Amino acid sequence: MRSRAQPSFLTPASWRSCAFRHSLKSAVQSRLGSSTFTTRNHFKPQGIFSAAATGRTTRFQCCAASNGVPEPSTNQSEPPVSYDFRSFEPKWQGIWAERGDYGVPDPPELDTSKPKYYVLDMFPYPSGSGLHVGHPEGYTATDILARFKRKQGYNVMHPMGWDAFGLPAEQYALTTGTHPAITTEQNITRFREQLQALGFSYDWGREVRTTDPNYYKWTQWIFLKLWEKGLAYQDNKPVNWCPALGTVLANEEVIDGLSERGSHPVERRQMKQWVLKITEYAERLLEDLDDLDWPESVKDMQRNWIGKSVGVELSFKATNPENSEVQIDIDVYTTRPETVCGVSYVVVAPEWEDLDYLMTTTKRAEVQDYIEKARRKSDRERTGEGLAREKTGVWTGSYAKNPINGEDVQVWVGDYVLGGYGTGAVMAVPGHDARDYEFAKTFSLPIKQVIEGDVSEGAFTSEGKVMNWEGAAGIDLDGVTSSEAKERLIQHLENKQLGKLRVNYKLRDWLFSRQRYWGEPFPIVFVDGEAKAVDESELPITLPDVDSYTPSGTGESPLSVVDDWVNTVDRSTGEKAVRETNTMPQWAGSCWYYLRFIDPKNPGAPVDPELEQYWMPVDMYVGGVEHAVLHLLYSRFWHKVLYDIGVVSTKEPFQRLVNQGMILGEMEHIGFKNDSGEWVSAKFVDSVGNVHIKTGESLKAVKVIAEDLVKKGEHMALKLNQSIRVLSRAHKMSKSRGNVVNPDAVINSYGADALRCYLMFMGPLEQVKPWGTKGVQGMSRFLARAWRLVVDPLTDGLCDAVNDGEATVDQRKILHQTIKRVTADTEGLRFNTAISAMTEFVNAATKWDSRPREVLVPFISMLSAYAPHISEELWERIGEKSILAHTEWPQYKEEYDVEDNKMIVVQVNGKVRSRIEVPSSATKDDILDAAMDVKQVQKYLDGLTIRKQIYVPDKLVNLVTSK
Repeated sequence: MRSRAQPSFLTPASWRSCAFRHSLKSAVQSRLGSSTFTTRNHFKPQGIFSAAATGRTTRFQCCAASNGVPEPSTNQSEPPVSYDFRSFEPKWQGIWAERGDYGVPDPPELDTSKPKYYVLDMFPYPSGSGLHVGHPEGYTATDILARFKRKQGYNVMHPMGWDAFGLPAEQYALTTGTHPAITTEQNITRFREQLQALGFSYDWGREVRTTDPNYYKWTQWIFLKLWEKGLAYQDNKPVNWCPALGTVLANEEVIDGLSERGSHPVERRQMKQWVLKITEYAERLLEDLDDLDWPESVKDMQRNWIGKSVGVELSFKATNPENSEVQIDIDVYTTRPETVCGVSYVVVAPEWEDLDYLMTTTKRAEVQDYIEKARRKSDRERTGEGLAREKTGVWTGSYAKNPINGEDVQVWVGDYVLGGYGTGAVMAVPGHDARDYEFAKTFSLPIKQVIEGDVSEGAFTSEGKVMNWEGAAGIDLDGVTSSEAKERLIQHLENKQLGKLRVNYKLRDWLFSRQRYWGEPFPIVFVDGEAKAVDESELPITLPDVDSYTPSGTGESPLSVVDDWVNTVDRSTGEKAVRETNTMPQWAGSCWYYLRFIDPKNPGAPVDPELEQYWMPVDMYVGGVEHAVLHLLYSRFWHKVLYDIGVVSTKEPFQRLVNQGMILGEMEHIGFKNDSGEWVSAKFVDSVGNVHIKTGESLKAVKVIAEDLVKKGEHMALKLNQSIRVLSRAHKMSKSRGNVVNPDAVINSYGADALRCYLMFMGPLEQVKPWGTKGVQGMSRFLARAWRLVVDPLTDGLCDAVNDGEATVDQRKILHQTIKRVTADTEGLRFNTAISAMTEFVNAATKWDSRPREVLVPFISMLSAYAPHISEELWERIGEKSILAHTEWPQYKEEYDVEDNKMIVVQVNGKVRSRIEVPSSATKDDILDAAMDVKQVQKYLDGLTIRKQIYVPDKLVNLVTSK
């Protein structure tokens, strides 16, 4: 073993050289293998080396047996020198909170002459499981923007709060007996700690939660305004009733007839419900989409959900053969009146109100049994949304007369028609509608063709010419294109009073009540059975503190059994009254939270008008695409109501929307073996993954670790046999798959900054991406290199290369090229390429023997938007005294980004023969002379005469020759 005495090559001069120290670190790393240098502040020091030249003690950790210092190595690769993130990340989080770096003042302290930027994350629900690494992706993006805009001189609103009411907390209370308020508080604390550990620059002084009575007082107030405008009403509605959960579920909470939570059976039941008349705003919700900077895919989803169509309402007269004197009108709506002569049957929904009149004696039992089965299905199941399901139905025994051609057609009941949508009945044209075609084939019903086209294998739904019209309704349409026929026919039917022009919307009124305890109480009482709004002075109507959250068993809310809360007095009259015991859905509080952030402590209004006018609309709203329709549509609806009553000054709440992509679990690799234990390439395995597509033999799936694989084209293959391809897939993070990655563990191992940078570096923000821990390691190495630009890892002091000298032309050029790229990429949300630009800067600056503060300070300022903790520490160590969060974003100066040289292509007779680099000031003659001096060019000129010299400025030279 070598002596620990000072090696002869360690002279004071060489010790002070940063370049030498990098060489020394490489040498130690090369000799000791898997080693990590740390300063004396780091954990588990195992070896010690005393440097007499500096008087400092430096420690390193290693896994080698020897603690000796080897000779310097010529290996130029940098060792993975770490930085002590565990010491300074909590330190700066505490300083930010104490100083209030990210708080936004209210008037008169707020300088409203400055531009504003309101950047918002979608309201999180604080679940007991906490965050996984996919959740902070969007939060990191908004934090970078918030930090970026502050540095550009904006007042930045960047708040955080909690969508804390909802079914999960109530179900947990039922299971454990713990009050939902307690578990909600615990979950919020957990979420807040995790978010703070990531260094997000939220203004925590504006934190709100939907469960706070001071918040939901204004949710109740908004409901009263909806009531006053006639936009809230009660109605008997078919709902998704879950007996096991004891509550009504929204359609999206029911999957294949089972509750999303708990997988309990769900049935349809008629119940008196509160409903909001969102349909009154359908046209405005549709039109105003055009003015929003949202992804077109999201706007299309909302347009489809609203579902505007222009068509005709027709009335088919239905008769029960057993009582032919009674006729029932079956109103249908169609957007294709030109196909009405192709109607071969009519279908009504199981809930259709006059269905009882249409059942003949022989069909009654069968129809009633069908209705009962349909009652147990969700709307999603019935319509087959997202499913491939066979059409079901029963003939009622009755007939209806086509009002256009007078033909009698059968009347069926089918559950794919919904009673709550449109008229609850449809005219079926199987020749030209795919759904009707499938139904007709299933029940052997006639298929009539009235538009020219092939209907032998399926419905013809394209444009074509009308046929078999035969003068029906007193108009000749045979041979006319279907679009022209529709236009002419709508007007004709209206004039002849055979039909009514209708603008229809697929959008339905919003079912707004839930049979739950843990939700906002309605500000409604019933006096003698009549609903009456409470006075605003009584708000908030708070939840009673109860011992049991067990459902009533009657379909009513658990609140219905709290007698001393339910029974009250109408304060305006003194009469006895009964409270509404349903509660609002979880959507209620999340519809308007963005307004309360602006003015969270206002006791007299939901938001101050002057503050609202300054801050609204939200400039950037970031969240998952799963909220593309409902949350965003509901929020827009409430906002428009508030606009109409003068509470807000903008027609829309969210000017720009960005959907971050999902972070999947780590890539999983599956190989396949046959019964003999031999590997089978994945290209020969069926999509299910268990059968050889050539031999038909069963195969066994085997997990393969990444270390045993190699990249082969677009696929991964076994290292030992690269002809064996494996199946590589990443899956959504879930506890059941065991692929959830906890951000706490990543932060503990690599630091918050490394996690933040990796989340942004994985790929474009909107893209779905698989998690990879090695990528975090890569970001950690990048930040370690940035650290070593300023800090000497062997002394933990300022690196000798850092100085107050003037930057070189090349250094300024590299800096301003970086400023230009990072600025543009941050503005464009191209965070991954912005980080690439900064890594290139670090790679270049690492080679500089002199690193002027003039160059390092602007770089640290840019880096702070992405990696704020390490940047703050570097900012302090380099001697800056200003608050980093509020220092100006570096300005790009074009005069520093001038190329000293330019590249010229040299052609001979139009073919590229060389490229030359010449000074930017070179003249045409200089460039021509230089081109002909190149040996590679001269050999193509030997023995030839140059007939012409073509020069394209700053691009190319073409020498045209002849013999």
